[in-house]
Amino acid sequence: MKNTCCLLIALFLPGAVPAFPQPPVAKADQTLKTFGTMGKEVTPLRRNQEAELFFHKGKGCLTHMWFGGGWKGCDQTRIRIYVDGETNASIDMELYLGHGIGFGDESAPWGVARIGKTGSGANVYDTYRIPFGKSIRVTGQLDSATTGSPLFWWIIRGTENLPVELGGVRLPDRARLHLYKRENHTAQPLEEFSLCEVNGNGALYQVTMAAKGLRKLEDPAQRWKDLSFMEACMRAYIGGAKEPLFLSSGLEDYFLGTYYFNKGRYATPVAGLTHFDAKKNEFSAYRFHEDDPVFFQNGLRLTCRCGEKIGDKIFHDPPPARYTTYVWLYQW
Repeated sequence: MKNTCCLLIALFLPGAVPAFPQPPVAKADQTLKTFGTMGKEVTPLRRNQEAELFFHKGKGCLTHMWFGGGWKGCDQTRIRIYVDGETNASIDMELYLGHGIGFGDESAPWGVARIGKTGSGANVYDTYRIPFGKSIRVTGQLDSATTGSPLFWWIIRGTENLPVELGGVRLPDRARLHLYKRENHTAQPLEEFSLCEVNGNGALYQVTMAAKGLRKLEDPAQRWKDLSFMEACMRAYIGGAKEPLFLSSGLEDYFLGTYYFNKGRYATPVAGLTHFDAKKNEFSAYRFHEDDPVFFQNGLRLTCRCGEKIGDKIFHDPPPARYTTYVWLYQW
């Protein structure tokens, strides 16, 4: 007993060396090598062709992209990421929607670890982990309505041989990040529609949605029902299942909001509301599944509904609504 007491006292004395064995300090793999590039106040972007912003041969992981500039239509600038010599880019995104922002919303500053918008114009960043095995190529292109050659800034960075982890799990080396889009889909009340449908194994990483209710009731006291398309429950059908795994109790709930986003915009590491206009019945939001992973085997179908019906109950009076959705999946 005396020896035990002495040991406990020694553990808490200033400068005392712990008596318990300590795990070895992890050392960085000597093969880890950070790479990157930048563009400063240059004019590579055109509307009729892609401009190569970055190319790197090897195996590793893209870890950071930042874009800057300001011109009309910058939100629709196209960023494409070609992995391992792809002919068609597995990631092909509009600049703002690729960073969780719909309706060209210019609200700033806001940001979390993975995405943010901290200034005016095309000032957005991300720290998506985008793995590759042979090469990575990033291009930019103006949207078809933009003329001229605006000034553009960018930063792109990554690390060779860096693995990807999700929810504390190291993903297989063959895992690749893919973006699946559904653009300007008009859904009728209670219609269930797919955001993505894929085969194989993987994990849901992120969802961005820009949605707009397409009705305005004449009675002002009833107009809240024009937002009731948000009653939708998000569903995941895994491995060909007929019955879904419910991912939410409502659409705003999926993005961690409540009461049709009645408190307005917010940004958290898990989810955020990047645009909201109750008068126009529209919102955009992002949802990460990095610390809340949804793994799947033998396929995934992710769906949303325009409003909701459970059993015989229809929740309020949903209008038709128009949706654009971005779904990011790691697949292997």
